[in-house]
Amino acid sequence: MRRLKITVVGAGNVGGSIAQRLAEKNWYDVVLVDIVDGMPQGKALDLAEAGPVCGYDSKMIGANHYDETTGSSVVVITSGIARKPGMSRDALIETNTKIVSSVVKDIVQRSPEAIIIIVANPLDAMTYVAYRASQFPKQRVVGMAGVLDSARFRTFIAEELRVSVDNVQAMVLGGHGDAMVPLIRYTTVAGRPLDEWMSRDRLEALVKRTRQGGAEIVNLLKTGSAYYAPAASAVEMVEAIVRDQKKILPCATLCEGEYGFQGVFMGVPVKLGGSGVEEIIEYQLTPEEDAALKVSGKAVQDLCQKVDQLLK
Repeated sequence: MRRLKITVVGAGNVGGSIAQRLAEKNWYDVVLVDIVDGMPQGKALDLAEAGPVCGYDSKMIGANHYDETTGSSVVVITSGIARKPGMSRDALIETNTKIVSSVVKDIVQRSPEAIIIIVANPLDAMTYVAYRASQFPKQRVVGMAGVLDSARFRTFIAEELRVSVDNVQAMVLGGHGDAMVPLIRYTTVAGRPLDEWMSRDRLEALVKRTRQGGAEIVNLLKTGSAYYAPAASAVEMVEAIVRDQKKILPCATLCEGEYGFQGVFMGVPVKLGGSGVEEIIEYQLTPEEDAALKVSGKAVQDLCQKVDQLLK
């Protein structure tokens, strides 16, 4: 069986972790691209040499150019500067807009049928950058947002209740990070609504921690940002696409009327399958949830307006 080619742009901690998880699936040829001479080649070789131990035959390619990416089915873009302690996602926007726009144009020339997954921050705005730069149909440009936020929320709930994370189901909408909107009514533990498991105060504390989940890790690491969980979240999206799983996941996608938004990339539940974003799933929201989502959407809209100015 012909292996699918998956490209990961950016060979830092996130990109390297994504490449490792993809290699261990033993299903793909993985191309790792970075501008730093030797870095992607070294990591690709190291991952290839782990194959005999871990039981995979995945072909690993490291490159400083994009020719090796030709014919990729999915391209995951992690490139961009990372947040430093005290740095907001908004502060990243000018530099990362230039980086992501340049990368996407190189990818499109070589893989015009690819599906693009954005991991670079500010996530929602960079997904919009990729959409504009690629001129792809909206179904083929998607951002990794709510998958990570939901995973963090599930982790904190499971720790609080001392249950398996497998028992926890959660859905998080809105912009990635501080403006995310967790849907408490649709969050369950073994099928039982979350608000039946804990007090309102504890619930609000977990929501706050989830919103600040990325900053918490940045402050602990001091010299970097999260990468294991973002990588795992991106790979779940890759798998949903290439295996045509029709998996419902919260991702950043272009809303055209859904949830009351027009022309805005927002984290919403989508059906992710072989053609990318195949459907946006609309949940019924309470007035409070709807108001919170509108605030989140306004924040994303403001960032996208900055992108428009930068791309003129």
